[in-house]
Amino acid sequence: MGRNNTQFFHVVKEQEYDVASILKDVYEALTEKGYNPVNQIVGYIMSGDPTYITSHKNARSLIMKVERDEILEVLFENYIDTQLK
Repeated sequence: MGRNNTQFFHVVKEQEYDVASILKDVYEALTEKGYNPVNQIVGYIMSGDPTYITSHKNARSLIMKVERDEILEVLFENYIDTQLK
């Protein structure tokens, strides 16, 4: 008689990234290269074009690890926490 063992399936969760930390690193890289970091990050968020972000210090790769809506969420949460409460 055959065995009826239950198979286990393990789902590996995607690595979660700290959006605030990524924004800090990207901001610093843009500043070091002489760009206006606010303008560049806004350009990236609005267009989705990663060329708004410098590749200096791996900033472009970093910012592309998170979705643009996640970036907006963190920015709005911070604004609400610091300005509206």
